[in-house]
Amino acid sequence: MSERSAAPGGLALVESLVNTLDLESGADALDTADGRARFGIPEEAVDPARELRESLRATLLAHAGHPPHRTVAPLGELLAAAPLVVTVDAGDGSAALAPADGAPLLSRVAAAVAEALVAGTWLRLKACQAADCHWAYYDRSPAGRGRWCSMQVCGARAKMRRYRAR
Repeated sequence: MSERSAAPGGLALVESLVNTLDLESGADALDTADGRARFGIPEEAVDPARELRESLRATLLAHAGHPPHRTVAPLGELLAAAPLVVTVDAGDGSAALAPADGAPLLSRVAAAVAEALVAGTWLRLKACQAADCHWAYYDRSPAGRGRWCSMQVCGARAKMRRYRAR
């Protein structure tokens, strides 16, 4: 839905996961084998992946100053179950968080969130204000107060609704 460029670093994974569901059409990429394969999700793990996706969406809505779209499991509780390890490169001494259990989705998302916290980019990942969209996007605006995934679509619709209401 968005013409914006992908989020930086590991946030691209979070953004992609949240955007597997198109609320307007109801199409869910996790319903297909190809959609699940992009994230390494086996068919039996689709329900936990959907729970994670909707918890992330609620958090991204909060980043944009909006209430949750529905009741979801708190993201912190979900991520607490993700085993991570600190890896240190012997060559340059750089350290990073990595999944401890062969990179399942939950651990990869937890590592991406931790990386974004350190980089100061976590709060810039938001969900679109439009109730029929809630698409994830990375807010690159100077003030960090973006509201829609796309000014040409969701922003224009909101402005047109306000205009018609007057």
